[in-house]
Amino acid sequence: MVKRRTRLATILSILTIVALIAGCSGNNGNTAQPTGNSGGNNAEATATDAPSAEPQLYELGKEPLEITLFGNYNWYTMPKWGDDPTTKWVQDNKKVTVTEVPNGGNSAQKLNTMIASGDLPDIIWGERGTDVERLREAGLLVPLDDYIEKYPNLKKWLDPKALNMLRSPDGKLYQFPNWYTNRPNGNAGWVVNKKIYTELGSPKLETTDDLYAYLKMVKEKYPDVIPFETDIASEGHGLDQIYSAFKEDNLGFTRFFAVPDGDGMKSIYKDEPYRESVVFAAKLFREGLMTQDAMTQTRDQVDEKLLNGRVAVYASANPTVYAMAADTEVKKQDPNDPNLGYFMVWPIYKEGLDKNKIYPGTYNKLGWNAAVITTSAKDPEAVFAFLDWWTGPEGTTLQFWGVEGEYWQGYEADGYTPKFTEKYGTQKDKLAEYQKFMDPLMWVGNTVFADDTKGKYESTLAENERNWATYWQYQITWKTQGDATEFVNMTPNPDSEEGIAYQRAKDIWLQVRAQTLFAKDDAEALALLDKAYEDTMAAGFDKTLEFYVQKWSENKAIINGQ
Repeated sequence: MVKRRTRLATILSILTIVALIAGCSGNNGNTAQPTGNSGGNNAEATATDAPSAEPQLYELGKEPLEITLFGNYNWYTMPKWGDDPTTKWVQDNKKVTVTEVPNGGNSAQKLNTMIASGDLPDIIWGERGTDVERLREAGLLVPLDDYIEKYPNLKKWLDPKALNMLRSPDGKLYQFPNWYTNRPNGNAGWVVNKKIYTELGSPKLETTDDLYAYLKMVKEKYPDVIPFETDIASEGHGLDQIYSAFKEDNLGFTRFFAVPDGDGMKSIYKDEPYRESVVFAAKLFREGLMTQDAMTQTRDQVDEKLLNGRVAVYASANPTVYAMAADTEVKKQDPNDPNLGYFMVWPIYKEGLDKNKIYPGTYNKLGWNAAVITTSAKDPEAVFAFLDWWTGPEGTTLQFWGVEGEYWQGYEADGYTPKFTEKYGTQKDKLAEYQKFMDPLMWVGNTVFADDTKGKYESTLAENERNWATYWQYQITWKTQGDATEFVNMTPNPDSEEGIAYQRAKDIWLQVRAQTLFAKDDAEALALLDKAYEDTMAAGFDKTLEFYVQKWSENKAIINGQ
């Protein structure tokens, strides 16, 4: 599923505030049991009408439903509901209107203001995190358990084990997950400029040694091209993919600044593969083989280089989103040249490692983030009913392929899978633009339905009619993402002893990641890592490591059904 996994690197401070409002109070959906009648002389009992055993569902479309939503990310802006054919269809046929509460580019400040005023939106959409628990403890959240049992879609499409991992300490559910799944997915990996690769003789490009040799060739032959593009390295892009090349079964531990050590955890600065990756990255940077503004460039600047074909190799947590558009743009230079465009290669790995255990990215069954309903919602069950419909087959079809009549017409025998028209393949660029437009409205994405539906259909198309990203997802990325579900929900409460140490460790991490890239030699890079280790442990990180082990153990118990 093509998603902007750069969001995963959203600033922790926003993460800390994101949950600061999720809340949902609601009446449960339990139906009273029928009154028993023994057939005696109890006239009152005889006259009592037994209520239906079926739960009464909120019916979308029976009345206007106004929903307010706040996206708890600085970058988030929602398209105006009703201004496009799809949301206009929802507005006309389901009588639902969703209105954004703008964040003004400072979601943390806006969220604090709303909390202080007590004027909360119906839905808050953002990262899962410890702040959700603070709100729950403050009585601002309402369990969704009864709604989940009443409505059909989330309980059908969400893996039961993932559902249990979303539960709060009180055993109840408060969050509606986004892009949840029951199988591998994700887009992280390595993209290569086909024209440059072909002109250089299509050399072997598998190991880190191969990569280094290839980048040197690019620098020599193409002085105006970026040999290796990292994307936003300040958020870990590119650098995390390099780290993955040096370690088997690497499941994205840079977000913890720690790695598993048997049944325990240890500082990442003591992880030899990580140390090797830092030295390698610094070498690439020092020799001009990596983009020199890796730590300061913007998303637009990265796009500009890709779109103009000035990148030889590109790696990030979500390269397919941007390489897909770049592939289309570059090919416009000469539609008859088969060597124009971009392609993906199997993840780069250090010689001697098992290439099938190299994971440039990870996924987890809980997905990306979550939507929560606040106590300000007049009818929280109605809001949940909309979210459950939006995540179901009909809602997902609208989000991905628009209203019936253009890209799809009617349904398959199962009654909910859309039958695609020829325009799906012949107008794939237009469809990609449509999905890009709808992306900010995909708050409760259904990964399995969307991926299965498009995958089965695209397998019937000629290669030149297939979506670029979908093709490489099936060929490489979905096969090479590690399952990190057992490491979710491991961020400590920021007010706790281990949480304070975590924040200090993060500050050290952000600083040393930039410093090592500019190291003048290998010795300096390693010395910086050693100093970071000492500073991190002096800040009490041992307590954080103990917390990780506890949460990890709890996660494994849930996954194993204990």
